[in-house]
Amino acid sequence: MENTPTPHNGAKAGDIAKTVLMPGDPLRAKYIAENFLEKPRCFNTVRNMLGYTGTYGGKEVSVMGGGMGMPSVGIYSYELFHFYGVDNIIRIGSAGGIADGVHVRDLVIGMGACTDSNYAAQYKLPGTFAPVADYGLLKKTADAAEECNLHVVVGNVLSSDVFYGDDAEALIKWKKMGVLAVEMEAAALYMNAARCGKKALCILTISDCPLSGESLPSKEREVGFNDMIKLALKI
Repeated sequence: MENTPTPHNGAKAGDIAKTVLMPGDPLRAKYIAENFLEKPRCFNTVRNMLGYTGTYGGKEVSVMGGGMGMPSVGIYSYELFHFYGVDNIIRIGSAGGIADGVHVRDLVIGMGACTDSNYAAQYKLPGTFAPVADYGLLKKTADAAEECNLHVVVGNVLSSDVFYGDDAEALIKWKKMGVLAVEMEAAALYMNAARCGKKALCILTISDCPLSGESLPSKEREVGFNDMIKLALKI
């Protein structure tokens, strides 16, 4: 706690709740705070990575942007876990659906996160680490979705380092392995949580399907994911 504020977060110790919802887009964090939280207060504006703490259903919760890609979410989640005493981070983001039967606006829960990143190399492990979600958070989310009559698909996602990849066949190869969707952050979040004994989960709304061409407009990607937001807040 003596390391706060950090170079990337202007919050002081005690400003951030034990559970943080983490969209990639800071404007989505602002949207959530203003439309779902009671009495939200902004704790961070450094680099415009907006963060807020408020209450939902009488319980304190924070929401903060995590940025785009594993280096970015790696920094913010590391600081939240290590310096601010956060116990749970729930990533709520967009993803590209690649599995058959996964369509725009569908909800996907990342049970595991495959990756083409070298993020795990820092741990110098004698093998390949499998980044996975916290089972308790995953079960609560799946149960809450059933109670709310929301259709969710649970399985492997791909956390990729590239958005405009040079290998035109890459997503087809991941699809053959049963991967549901591609995004850019979950694997780093899951590794950070594992390394410091904390909990993480990734809930995704499918914003486009790159193999079929389905897509949502950018404005709807910013504010059109209310089912995912409500589901995350419920748990």
